[in-house]
Amino acid sequence: MSATEFPTGSGPAAEDRPARPVVAVVLVAAGSGQRLGYGTPKARVPLGGEPILMHALRGIVASGVAQQVCVALPAGDGALRRMCDEFKGELVDGGPLLTVVDGGLTRAESVRSALAALEEGTQAVLVHDAARALTPETVFHRVVDSLAAGALAVIPVMPVVDTVKTVEATSGEDARMAPEVVVGTAPREKLRAVQTPQGFDYDTLMEAHRQAAGFDDAEAAAVTDDAMLVERLGVAVHAVRGASQSLKITTPLDLIIAEGLLEGPLGARWVEG
Repeated sequence: MSATEFPTGSGPAAEDRPARPVVAVVLVAAGSGQRLGYGTPKARVPLGGEPILMHALRGIVASGVAQQVCVALPAGDGALRRMCDEFKGELVDGGPLLTVVDGGLTRAESVRSALAALEEGTQAVLVHDAARALTPETVFHRVVDSLAAGALAVIPVMPVVDTVKTVEATSGEDARMAPEVVVGTAPREKLRAVQTPQGFDYDTLMEAHRQAAGFDDAEAAAVTDDAMLVERLGVAVHAVRGASQSLKITTPLDLIIAEGLLEGPLGARWVEG
């Protein structure tokens, strides 16, 4: 399958732009959402009058980067599957191919389930969390632009503004004073908070997950994102600018902030920082 070109518009002249790869987006939406307190999977929790899943899907489609979107849902969740089926009818000119798979018990299992359903000819994969439902379209483009320029792995990041300490559990007499003690201070200027979508060369991500499938329980528990799996291959992971409104909706406070972003005068997807 041939690569597609950048859309016309602002930026470098068409002849100066590298060809964009054929991109599939894996949308991980199988989380339980227990910390939100709704008693329902996170993807079904309402945000601005619509489920979180719908905001995430609309953001991906609006970016225009994907030829396929594969959604990993909680196994057996008929309500979310019906939402995806209804969303297909909203897509202008058909939009990207939308497929749905059952997610697994872990995030990595959900991603692997989605990877197995990608179309032949996929050259790059963006792995995105439905919980980051308000990610601006420009973040998707920055990630894909980096892949088009030759990166095998790229993640959107934001500077860490808090001072970060490393700690250890206390014991004996120290435990009477506090449960933990500081053992170091991380250099804040080198720290970045990682967001999604994380972008990867297709073959690189597939190899990373092939190796991860053999991890024992302790190794699997230590992996918190796909970039970590690629790092284990010795592949350089590049970083591009994320966005402050790409917050991960995990707690009730996160949901309140996301609601506020939606009600803002310019709308969440248009305000970056």
